[in-house]
Amino acid sequence: MPVPAGTGSITSLLTSGLTHDRALVMANEPRDNVPLEEPMFILENGEMCRNPTEVKMSQIVLPCHANYCGELSAGQLLKWMDSTACLSAERHAGCSCITASVDDIHFITTIGVGQVVNITAKVNRAFTSSMEVGILVSCEDLFSNRQWKVCHAFATFVARRTEAGKVQLKQVIPRTQAEQMEYSLAAERRRMRLIHAEIINDLLSSCSSQTGDERLDYQDAVPAERTRVESVELVLPPHANHQVSTFGGQIMAWMENVATISASRLCNAHPTLRSIDMFHFRGPSHIGDRLVLKAIVNNAFKKSMEVGVCAEAYQGGEPLRHINTAFMTFEVLDNDRKPCTLPRIRPEPDGKRRFQEAIARKKIRLDRKYIISCKQSEVPLSVPWDPSNQMYLSYNNVSALKMLAARNNWVLTSEKNKVSLYTLEENQTLCFKVETHVAVAAEQVFLLLSDLRRRKAWDHHYQECEVITDSDEDDTIYRVVTPSVTKRGKVQDFILLASRRRPCDSGDPYLIALRSVTLPSYPPTEDYNRGEVLCAGFSIWEEENTFTKISYYNQATPGVLPYISTDIAGLSSSFYCTFASCSAFLQENKESLASLPTSTL
Repeated sequence: MPVPAGTGSITSLLTSGLTHDRALVMANEPRDNVPLEEPMFILENGEMCRNPTEVKMSQIVLPCHANYCGELSAGQLLKWMDSTACLSAERHAGCSCITASVDDIHFITTIGVGQVVNITAKVNRAFTSSMEVGILVSCEDLFSNRQWKVCHAFATFVARRTEAGKVQLKQVIPRTQAEQMEYSLAAERRRMRLIHAEIINDLLSSCSSQTGDERLDYQDAVPAERTRVESVELVLPPHANHQVSTFGGQIMAWMENVATISASRLCNAHPTLRSIDMFHFRGPSHIGDRLVLKAIVNNAFKKSMEVGVCAEAYQGGEPLRHINTAFMTFEVLDNDRKPCTLPRIRPEPDGKRRFQEAIARKKIRLDRKYIISCKQSEVPLSVPWDPSNQMYLSYNNVSALKMLAARNNWVLTSEKNKVSLYTLEENQTLCFKVETHVAVAAEQVFLLLSDLRRRKAWDHHYQECEVITDSDEDDTIYRVVTPSVTKRGKVQDFILLASRRRPCDSGDPYLIALRSVTLPSYPPTEDYNRGEVLCAGFSIWEEENTFTKISYYNQATPGVLPYISTDIAGLSSSFYCTFASCSAFLQENKESLASLPTSTL
């Protein structure tokens, strides 16, 4: 049953109403709230231990590291981040590693000369021959003893082949709640990386075709050609790593340099790098290569501009090899550190496609920023769904469930008929978990629970359920109708995005994540109270071949709290009856999967 979100102690939650704003907290907690340093954990024998893949770097910012504003050059910071992450990856792999890709980086603040940069990197999860490395950058002021976060990034590294052949990486063993959370989320981030390029291209094509006929007034605009920059760098031994390949961080630093020059030509001022979009290294570069770097401002918005940068390499008379393409967002700050209004730009005839695609990327960038990073003060509980943000909403949906499931401070409230009810109060939010076991294979449980239309057979709260749209094979949007919470009240309806995930590895669960979305074609009506779900869903663990643990999670919201308040208070056992019905439903239907709709399978 969909269950919405609440705040306060259990007593106050059960006796008072909840506001929409106060319900926006926990499982979708902003990822900016990462601790600057996770303490060492204690093993069972009492020994203090640190993550074996963790690598730390501390650098004091000297004038030679700074730009014209007396602030640490973003390029220099990228070099330090790449070096630290590479050392962490190599510590885990036991062999040489290369940078394959870097996720979006958002720079929260700048770093001045004399301050200390602290960089911590550790492997979150290893796959076959690649691994995700989390990088946390903070700044320290030695005189005031203050520390603050600068950015948080994820990079993918690949272990280089050895003489023995392709490297098979050992698995990472998470030992703390935070490590378990990142380990689980790493699988979802990897899925998004693998489909990122294809989805971005589809969205850019769609958005460009929709905006391609717009007539813009370019009077007094700066010609884009004026911002074009081309520079060549000779790769020397100091630019290479111990594998004689050009540092990925060095390439990023050179790209940032030409992008900064390009941005400066538009605004005739000193720009500040605010973000770098996710990018992939297409191929290696080596000592002796000539690296050709090209940059141009693709579009200027009111307070920011997008600069496109391309890096290509060659040796002798060979053709250019594409190394990397990146899109960087710059701002120009005034004396109060507020963004200034920028001049408009006039695209060249051959640059109109870049101009329109930059508009589409800005929209995608906002979706990534406010959906994936879950800034709850800026995004509503129910987010509008459309094809341009479907990938990010799906990611957010599954990640929120994984973060909720990774909490280790659940309190057992009651237990009956082999069904356990747990609660969790944290950050002024009430969540609950219902757990049971069934003698049905995990994959069969997953298939039977994936189609919400079948839930009416075991959950009396689901009066009606219809499919609105099948976004893709992993995501479906449903409209669910539930009974009124009062005798004379209106029935409730929910517009739910259901995101399904099969295990990434043998030790992972099956997941069915639920959250509310908004569709223009299904607005709230007078006949129904529109309910909302922030985070809910099933985690399905295979414990034996035909024995499965089912955990149902829900971050309580005002629209659903009345359905479960008496169970949490111990005044009712309706939830136990519901999950007993669920167990019976699974037992009765485990052999009938052949008759399920193709979309479910």
